[in-house]
Amino acid sequence: MIDFLRYKKIYFLISGIFLFLSIGSLGFWGLRPSIDFTGGSILELSLQENTELQITNLKTELGDLENKLISVQEAGDNNALMRLKPITEDEKNKLVKVLGDKIGEVSVVRFETVGPTLGRELLTKTLIAVVLAIGFIMAYAAWQFKDLMYGICAALAMLHDSLILVGSFAILGYFLGVEVDTLFVTAVLTTLSLSVHDTVVVFNSIRQEAKRFGRSVSTQQYNGIVNRAINATIVRALNDSFTIIFMLLSLVLLGGETIRWFAVALLIGTILGTYSSTFIAAPLLTVWKDLAAKRK
Repeated sequence: MIDFLRYKKIYFLISGIFLFLSIGSLGFWGLRPSIDFTGGSILELSLQENTELQITNLKTELGDLENKLISVQEAGDNNALMRLKPITEDEKNKLVKVLGDKIGEVSVVRFETVGPTLGRELLTKTLIAVVLAIGFIMAYAAWQFKDLMYGICAALAMLHDSLILVGSFAILGYFLGVEVDTLFVTAVLTTLSLSVHDTVVVFNSIRQEAKRFGRSVSTQQYNGIVNRAINATIVRALNDSFTIIFMLLSLVLLGGETIRWFAVALLIGTILGTYSSTFIAAPLLTVWKDLAAKRK
């Protein structure tokens, strides 16, 4: 049996480094919100062949609407996805006509406009959803395991995963121009569920081990209980996670441009959820127990 708790300071150090980088990145660079949050228009066009060359032309042939353009990217199947500041239906028709005259035939696949008011409302609801999810899960874990420390440790593990995931996209946004949208929100909430699922599995194993010792469990005995629980669940957790990781890697490498960063977010979240449930949440229980024993 491996003594995992022997290295808990290393686990905390690794997490501390990543948290420092994530919080620092958020503080210095912040996230790059998509038009889902800031408001704007999305125009997806079907182009002729040689999409890469056509996208280059799109950036230079907009005429007096050039100041409306935010970004252009390939969207597969000879399609280009244009993100613009809010434009009207007339401006959209004018833009399509100008591009058709300059670069050849183009056809509109999709056109959507999100107002800035709706964007702010969505951002507010996103933050509320994350806070409520963490709060409800903390309360549930505390009630299920009849001890507040389980709820708090589970919540800290989820907060750890969320901060590092969001911070990683602040880094990707600064260096690669990656934007966060509603799919990213879905990935964050999914990460919370993955994190708490694995954490509850480990906590349940700890509870089953602790029943053999009754209520009077010493700190040393509790450390042994947690370590045995980690050994009993880690293989299952890794096997479950690898099946998800392989699928997400396939989406990252072979999936379309529109879902690639969503898959990346889920991939990072899956790795974080597996790591935190075993190497953050469980060791935090032993730290809590040590501090409680010292106070007594």
